[in-house]
Amino acid sequence: MVKERARILVVGGGYVGMYTALRLQRKLKRELGRGEAEITVVTPDPYMTYQPFLPEAAAGAISPRHVVVPLRRVLDRCHVVIGEATAVEHARRTATVTTLATEEEGTGGRRLAYDELVLAPGSVSRTLPIPGLADHGIGFKTVEEAIGLRNHVLEQMDIASSTRDPALRDAALTFVFVGGGYAGVEALGELEDMARYATRYYHNIRPEDMKWILVEASDRILPEVGEEMGRYTVTELRRRNIDVRLETRLESCADRVAVLSDGSRFPTRTVVWTAGVKPHPVLAASDLPLNDRGRLKCTAELAVEGAAHAWAAGDAAAVPDVTAAEPARECAPNAQHALRQARVLGDNIAHSLRGEPLETYAHKYAGSVASLGLHKGVAQVYGRRIKGYPAWFMHRTYHLSRVPTFNRKARVAAEWTLAGLFKREIVSLGSLEHPRAEFELAAGEKPSQDPPRDPKGSS
Repeated sequence: MVKERARILVVGGGYVGMYTALRLQRKLKRELGRGEAEITVVTPDPYMTYQPFLPEAAAGAISPRHVVVPLRRVLDRCHVVIGEATAVEHARRTATVTTLATEEEGTGGRRLAYDELVLAPGSVSRTLPIPGLADHGIGFKTVEEAIGLRNHVLEQMDIASSTRDPALRDAALTFVFVGGGYAGVEALGELEDMARYATRYYHNIRPEDMKWILVEASDRILPEVGEEMGRYTVTELRRRNIDVRLETRLESCADRVAVLSDGSRFPTRTVVWTAGVKPHPVLAASDLPLNDRGRLKCTAELAVEGAAHAWAAGDAAAVPDVTAAEPARECAPNAQHALRQARVLGDNIAHSLRGEPLETYAHKYAGSVASLGLHKGVAQVYGRRIKGYPAWFMHRTYHLSRVPTFNRKARVAAEWTLAGLFKREIVSLGSLEHPRAEFELAAGEKPSQDPPRDPKGSS
């Protein structure tokens, strides 16, 4: 039994937010039933996105709805608030939250009081002041961006197939990806695979007509799988006619021309930005201690240093790695740690409420797997280097085991099975981005090019 009634506020509905709330639901089941505790989850979307599946969703191997988990269905004992936490005053135990309702009412953010705070807002894309990037760049962190990118690539192939302008055709068939981490390499590998397959249905486009360019500022890609596997990945990509530019930066993409630091210029209509992430802005708008990278200083028990009743994990938290030989080393902000940290975090909050000893988070990094397209991949697991089909199969098996809920596991497995029996879908649904355009035109108005302000999804 908890000492007193506890109001738990979870900021963020991603890996850490959802799994922590789910763990708390189970650990505090009796307390929630007796009204001794309540859990509120504040999240901008009514679903959790399983980001490792975004590249396959972009390639059409998985349906978009199976990449996300509806929070209200999973967190049935929690109060889910769709909104953004814009500020946290932990000294007063309050958080300022803006919702769709507050925007419509024009009342500004409302304050939520809490007793225990879990900060798990995740991260946002880290961009640079590159000319043209805000106008022409495409991100790759959300399911909306993944599906939008798929539609965009197929739309460029349609443009190239129908134009008589060789310059427009060349720009439409040139695809530039910036960032050689997981997101960039896996997105590039899956989309190049999809586009290569799609060319069989275009009478005047061949795979060699397309230019795929990967730009990475450092001297290697996929550092998580080790230097040797990184070199292997570069070799494999280049065998597929993908131009990999190491130690190169994007200087400009203004006027639909990608200008690289090595002097190269590529007219292109597609620039995908996956060059890293940064902490969520709400961390800077709090009175909690941050390190020099803007992440919350945390203990090995996942409590925020010097702030009682505040907890954090995942991308937002700088958690010491107690399994590392170096004393100052921190856990990497990746999904492998986030899933395990959420479990310990939920347990520790329950322990704290009951006056029990806290657990220390300790997980030795097992390794990494990455997909490079259908039946292609690389992996480094417990020091063993694996490549090709076995690595790809390991990638799918691992992530199928980690995607939340049996419902999603079954649906993803069924889609993979059907994809092995039937041909790929190569349909572009670009009109989904402006669903009212046709009606506005029929009504006599010029279609709006602004994105809709409707909620992103529904559970």
